This record gives sequence, C-alpha cells and structure tokens, in this order.
Amino acid sequence: MTVDPLAEIVTLLQPTARLSKLVECSGAWRIRREATGEPFYCAILEGTCRVTFDGHQTLTLKAGDFVLAPAMRDLVNESIDAATNLPAMVPTKINEGYFRVGPHDGPADLRMRIGHCSFGAPDSALLVSLLPEVVLVRDKTRFATLMQLIDEETQDRRAARELVLERLIEVLLIEALRSATETTSAPGLRRGLADERLAGALRAMHARPGHPWTVVDLANRASLSRSAFFARFNRIVGVPPMEYLLVWRMALAKQLLRDGSLAIEDIAERVGYGSASTFSVAFARNTGMPPARYARMAA
Repeated sequence: MTVDPLAEIVTLLQPTARLSKLVECSGAWRIRREATGEPFYCAILEGTCRVTFDGHQTLTLKAGDFVLAPAMRDLVNESIDAATNLPAMVPTKINEGYFRVGPHDGPADLRMRIGHCSFGAPDSALLVSLLPEVVLVRDKTRFATLMQLIDEETQDRRAARELVLERLIEVLLIEALRSATETTSAPGLRRGLADERLAGALRAMHARPGHPWTVVDLANRASLSRSAFFARFNRIVGVPPMEYLLVWRMALAKQLLRDGSLAIEDIAERVGYGSASTFSVAFARNTGMPPARYARMAA
C-alpha cells in the first residue's frame, strides 16, 4: 500500500472546523485580519479581489480560486480598486453565517466563503512547519462545494457532526495541498513530493519510520549520490533529510504516547530507536521533557 505523506500529516494534525461564513462585498473595501496561527481558507465564488500575506506576498484571486494558509499570518483582503489610504472595514453580520462588506443595498461585486479551523494535535507547529505557508488552487470550483458542505454541517446539529466535519476538513486540506498551483519557490514537503527523485525517499521515510535510515540509504532511493541527494533535499524540502526524519519520528512518537496503548520500549522501536533510553534522550532533547512525563501530561 502506497504511503501518502501529505495525507499522514493532515490526519495527525487532527483538523476540526471552527467557523465558516459567506461574505459578500461591494464597492471599494478592505478587510484586515490579524495572525492567529490557525488554518485559514477562502474560496472565491464570484468576482475578483486581492489578498496580501504579511505585507509582501500578494495574490489576485478570482472566481473558482481557493487559498489556504495552514498557519494564518497577518493578511489584508481588499477590492482590486481599493485606494492605499482606504481604512479597513469590519464585515456586518446580516444573519447566521452571512456577512456583508460595503453598501448593503444592490448586488455584490464579490462573494467568497471563508473558513477557519483548528488543529487538535498538541505541538501542531511541528507538523505545520512541513507544509507550505500559502497554498493557492486555481479554477477548482469543487472547493466551494466542499466548503458549502462544511458550512451546512457546522450549522446543523445532527448525529456524528464532529466526525463528519473532521473528515470533510481532512479532505479539503489534502485536496488543497495536492492540487496547489505553485505561487512561491519556498521549499517544503509538497515541492519534495513533486520532485521525482526525492518523492521515493520521502515516501520510504513515512512508510518505514522505524528503519535505521542513513543518508546513503535515502540517496539510493533517489538514485543520487550522497552529496547530490543531501544538497537537493535541503534545497527543495527546506531541511536536511535526517532532520526531516527526526521531525516525522517525533510527531509519530507523540501520537503514540498520547494514545497510551504501547510501552515506551515499543514506541522507541516503532520510531527507529534501538532502546528506550536512546529514544528518551532524543525525545527529551526535542521536546524538553522525557517521554514518560509527556505521556502523563497528555493522559
């Protein structure tokens, strides 16, 4: 069975829907949103607008576009014709899940569905660091449909609501990550999986985290020399290969410790350590506490 690193990471993050709303805009408008560190996503249903992340990465969005920030930074969302001195506006709530920006009478120039979610996994920043800062998907109207389903499930109080929302959010995030249009040359896992040489090495690490991998082993998977593989992995993924493997092993170890069904010796073996003591030293160095204490605090 083929291992999908993106799907594994999203599943470990335990995403849950927090808020979904329809926003209509008319005239010249500007909205500022402060960084929350939580996932933010937006599907443009009609019209065109501009969004700027952290004051420097600007994207022009049109109907059918979807944008995702796994860890939301400061952003400005505005109409294309917004003047530089136009003050930021606060969307007016019309009714539950429906907001308006600008004049309330007349047709809207832009309609977008906005969502916020959260990650249930403690220390989710460790896994988010492996994802792109901003994901843009062009001309994929099915994202609006997915967001509509999330919105309806958020509003309704039906049986198994939380489970359904968790699965819908997982599908949304995985679909966004695998369908993304390259908007930046920033390194990350997605760029690594798109590289035909590195993809095999990445999937091997995810499929067998307990294997005693070396850089030479992984370079052989990529059909590259050790030095060429190391340089290519570091440039495209953004971290050295063994550092990436450590991050993934620690994420898995935390999940297994929170689950509480395995002894520390067994967890150590699962994530590639020959003894519980060696694992404990590595875990404490990475998290600031020994695994036994982490397990007690997570119980």
